[in-house]
Amino acid sequence: MKLVGSKTELDIRDELINSKKSLFKGKSNNKLFDVLQENFPKLKTAYTISWIPEQGEDLYKILIDDSIIADIEINRVNREAIPLVKTISISEYSKGLSKISKIRLAVAMDLAKKDLKDLT
Repeated sequence: MKLVGSKTELDIRDELINSKKSLFKGKSNNKLFDVLQENFPKLKTAYTISWIPEQGEDLYKILIDDSIIADIEINRVNREAIPLVKTISISEYSKGLSKISKIRLAVAMDLAKKDLKDLT
């Protein structure tokens, strides 16, 4: 999907940037960051594509660098429970997404590519 700089894209971009800052620098979600570091030791950048707080767990879809989506389930009730982590290819994840979800993924990919370029 080609980005055009719409208001929707700009709003999503701001939201994704804030989620990355919270993940990497914030104290609010250390468990998620620990899970990412443990499962993706070469992690350079990450953006939360979606977060669904269920009754007993949090469900996340996180773009890892610019290559894969991590599907993570963290139990909120039993803090000792081992988080469930699966990986999904970008092409597999993007199948059947709504238009807004496609925009969110495209913006996250754009941000991740810029982050990775800045690291080289």
